[in-house]
Amino acid sequence: MRSLGTVIGAGALLLLTACASTQQSVAPGNSGPTLTTAPSTTSSAQEPEFDSPVPPGAKELPKEKVDAAAVPEDRPRTVWTEGDGSTIGLIAQEAGCGKATMEVTEQGPQVVRVVIVETTPKDAQVCTMDIRYPPLTAKLDAPLGERSVVLTTRQDQQ
Repeated sequence: MRSLGTVIGAGALLLLTACASTQQSVAPGNSGPTLTTAPSTTSSAQEPEFDSPVPPGAKELPKEKVDAAAVPEDRPRTVWTEGDGSTIGLIAQEAGCGKATMEVTEQGPQVVRVVIVETTPKDAQVCTMDIRYPPLTAKLDAPLGERSVVLTTRQDQQ
């Protein structure tokens, strides 16, 4: 009887080890990036790593031009511009019945402020437990140029 318990325990350990490293792709028909996750060796959350977070032809902003201090640590923080710099883009996070959008709330001479909003339904419904990372874009009044970008997040219910 002991050997049966050992076999079951070893099988469970093997299953946990196999599940520790996963690769998840965005659903067919969605143009989002591929997400690769690996087990964390620390207790703090890690930002997801994307194979190609910036669309072809876009220009990623240097990390020092993006203030993402108000964004949870486990969320994407990549920001880019497209075309002449008048379109700004980022990777958002949404889950279950939630839908991510972005709002440009300020376009000053030194800084552009962007809020990443996840809207969930008010009424209780059955939702999937998946997490998605849709790319979002917004049109600016003028090219971003040398301005920095400040990111914040907000949860809404509708």
